Amino acid sequence: MPQHLILVPTERERGLIDPVLESAWGGRVHVELCGFGPVLAAARAARLIAEHRPARVLLVGIAGRFADRLAVGEAYAFERVACHGVGAGSGDAFIPAEALGWPQWPGEGVDSATRIEDVLPCSTGRIAAATRAGLLLSACSVSACEADVVARLRLFPDAVAEDMEGFAVAAACRLGGVPLDIVRGISNTAGDRDLSHWQIDAACRAAASLVATLLGGR
Repeated sequence: MPQHLILVPTERERGLIDPVLESAWGGRVHVELCGFGPVLAAARAARLIAEHRPARVLLVGIAGRFADRLAVGEAYAFERVACHGVGAGSGDAFIPAEALGWPQWPGEGVDSATRIEDVLPCSTGRIAAATRAGLLLSACSVSACEADVVARLRLFPDAVAEDMEGFAVAAACRLGGVPLDIVRGISNTAGDRDLSHWQIDAACRAAASLVATLLGGR
C-alpha cells in the first residue's frame, strides 16, 4: 500500500516528472497515469484509489494560467478546484450545476463530507504560502481563444489557471475519503494555442520539484 499515489495525466508529463521524483524519493512514491481529460481521470483515479488505498493522492501535471495571474514555467499547489461545463447552456449562456440547484452528488445519506458541488478543496495545506495558488478551473476542453477565457472568468472570477483533470480527481478523492494535493506547472497562457509559446518541459520539472518538496514534509 503506497503512502503517496502520484497521478499524472499523460505519458509526456510522466516522462518529465517521474525522473525528478525517482531521483528525490526512489521507490517510495507510486506514479500512475490517470488519463487525459475529466472522464478518464475520474474513472482511473477512483479505480487506483480503491486498488492502492493510499494515504494521500497528488495530481501533478501542467496547466494554463489566466492572463498574468501566475508565472509561466513555475509550479503551484492549488487550494480549490472548480468545475466548468456541467450545467446548462454554453458560452455566455452557460449556467453551472450548483446555480441550477443541482449538486453533482448529494452526499452519502446525511454525510455532507461527500457532497460534491461546483468547487472542491484540493490541498492538505502542507506547502509554503509562496507557492500556493487559489482557484484552479477544470473543464472538458481548455480555452481556445480570449473569448473562452472571458466567458470562464465571468463565472469564476477568482480562477487563476485552468486544467482538465483536477476536479475529476478531487471528486474521486472526496468520495474515496483520501486527502488530495493538486500541483500544476504553468506551461502557457490560457487561450494561446501557439505551442511555440509554451514551456511544457520547464513546467513539468517545476511541478515535480515542488512535489518532491511537498513530500519532504510528509
